[in-house]
Amino acid sequence: MTRERSPALWLHPQPSVSRKMPVCHKILLLLWLLHFSSVYSDITDGNAEHLKREHSLIKPYQGVGSSPSSQWDFWGSTLVTSQYVRLTPDERSKQGSIWNTVPCYLKDWEMHVQFKIHGSGKKNLHGDGFAMWYTKERLHPGPVFGNQDHFVGLAIFVDTFRNDLQGMDRSFPYISAMVNNGSLPYEHGKDGRSTELGGCSVEVRNKEHDTYLAIRYSKGRLTIMVDVDDQNDWKECVDIGGVRLPTGYYFGASAATGDLSDNHDIISMKMYQLMVEHTLEEDSQDWTKIEPSVSLLKSPKDNIDDPTGNFRSSPLTGWKVFLLLLCALLGIVVCAVVGAVVFQKRQERNKRFY
Repeated sequence: MTRERSPALWLHPQPSVSRKMPVCHKILLLLWLLHFSSVYSDITDGNAEHLKREHSLIKPYQGVGSSPSSQWDFWGSTLVTSQYVRLTPDERSKQGSIWNTVPCYLKDWEMHVQFKIHGSGKKNLHGDGFAMWYTKERLHPGPVFGNQDHFVGLAIFVDTFRNDLQGMDRSFPYISAMVNNGSLPYEHGKDGRSTELGGCSVEVRNKEHDTYLAIRYSKGRLTIMVDVDDQNDWKECVDIGGVRLPTGYYFGASAATGDLSDNHDIISMKMYQLMVEHTLEEDSQDWTKIEPSVSLLKSPKDNIDDPTGNFRSSPLTGWKVFLLLLCALLGIVVCAVVGAVVFQKRQERNKRFY
């Protein structure tokens, strides 16, 4: 059974603030509210007004096929039913994909993916996973979860099988992000670790309910959130700044199986336009000419030694922002107190000369 997702979380009403509350307490309360509003505003509330149907895949999957008017094409083992789009069945050596035929010219967007990975394999006897794509080219089968290597654009991998037996610092399934300008290969033997921008371990397989993935790109910031318990409780997986993605690329999903297999099902892909203001300089730029890139303080290869899978150049968010603001406030208060004491001492010293 499907339902409309409302990922936004709402704060409980706060009690009224007494007029006698100290100024510093009011400032702390304001910082606390700003912290939670920034966290909970990361995911759109699924407002239908901003739903872009030409980039969305929704039951009963009208507009899927090979006709000139179709908005979605599929390839390989992909099977379209009334309830799901199965990229691969639970069989060996299968590949399948589905691609939007309409290029996306939105500068700020968010994609909600409802999916299900399930099969008869137990423990580590399943694979390989699926990927979400925002790339320059579409319908190019290849070795990277059913899509081509050396792609140009953004990929989000939901990897269910461990290839790197040396990398035991993380568990699988594992979700990761990669931005490519066509020059980098995806290293299956290392589970893509050398080109990974960030990631997290998430139990998404053989759930009794559907699982959800939200991919947000806005103002050069890439955020990936997951809801694997169907409780409308989104967890942050990746949050990276300095990401540059052009417009005019295509959305798609692909999956692959090898000696091990799984059913990889897409239930829906919903694209939302984010209403974001840009500077005149940003608006005057030709966004179709931007080359996919990420501004990092260290190169992707250095990420091998970072077991968290996150780059140091990631923007401060959540509690880090709150603690930083709190420390800054305390520093200001301390400086003010010290300054007042010094000023009072000088005043007393000057009075002695009169």
